[in-house]
Amino acid sequence: MVRANGAVSLRELARVVQTSEVTVRRDVRALEAEGLLDRRHGGAVLPGGFTRESGFPQKSHLATAEKTAIADLAAGLVEEGEAIVVGAGTTTQELARRLARVPGLTVVTNSLLVAQALAHANRVEVVMTGGTLRGSNYALVGSGAEQSLQGLRVSKAFLSGSGLTAERGLSTSNMLSASVDRALVQAAAEVVVLADHSKLGTDTMFQTVPTDVITRLVTDESPGHDDRAATELQALADQGVQIAVAGASGGGTANGTGASGASGSEAVARQQRRDVPLPGPRRQVPGAGLRSAAALGEQGGGAERGARVADLRRR
Repeated sequence: MVRANGAVSLRELARVVQTSEVTVRRDVRALEAEGLLDRRHGGAVLPGGFTRESGFPQKSHLATAEKTAIADLAAGLVEEGEAIVVGAGTTTQELARRLARVPGLTVVTNSLLVAQALAHANRVEVVMTGGTLRGSNYALVGSGAEQSLQGLRVSKAFLSGSGLTAERGLSTSNMLSASVDRALVQAAAEVVVLADHSKLGTDTMFQTVPTDVITRLVTDESPGHDDRAATELQALADQGVQIAVAGASGGGTANGTGASGASGSEAVARQQRRDVPLPGPRRQVPGAGLRSAAALGEQGGGAERGARVADLRRR
């Protein structure tokens, strides 16, 4: 319930699980100790608000299925022989595991977890930034990391964060991490954000990537009752962000080339996706308009033929 709504009251929790608020309060305290949520007066909220950031052990157990689906879809955006940057995070770590199969790839990263995932990929070159190790997320940060990125130019940057809104873009709870992420963005021609639906509509302390700099968002399908995520998706799309949604039945792992040798972008296009109900005008999926027009044409033709038959009968 906290993931779906962002916040929930103890009273509502007690009603749903049919127990006392005293019992719910004890359970919430135990979940907070595991890093799964943060307690607030009278309720609980998603972890990592404006000042606090969960560590890697807690994050690695959150939304694992969603991160896997996002990584599968995002890997299809990477072509053979590309040079990319990959930021720190558990979702980008999942992406790195899939990039190990892309030949001729060069990956620049400040994440020890990303580098570890690619360490034994003999066809992938890994370039680490300098910097100071931040133990909570196994990332290199600070002036050393930022200076090592100066003068770098790559095709794409893949980043995650603590929250994503249409108003502020991608944000995180740590100032040093935000600064390095901004340096990664400066090195890339395109910026791809990886964020599961629980991060949509969540705003944290330090902005890393403004909305107008984000090229594409790869996310998962939110629950049908999660209006906040749907509203943010529509707002992001209205500002020109390309949205790629990994459905629960969204095909197999995408890598640099498809089974028939197609490019990564073609492989993404073939991924099975499920429509997310968005309020207001819907963004058109390429080709959907043609299919709809064809279907309307058939319906229109059938009606016209029926009218001619009725006219002949009257005659």
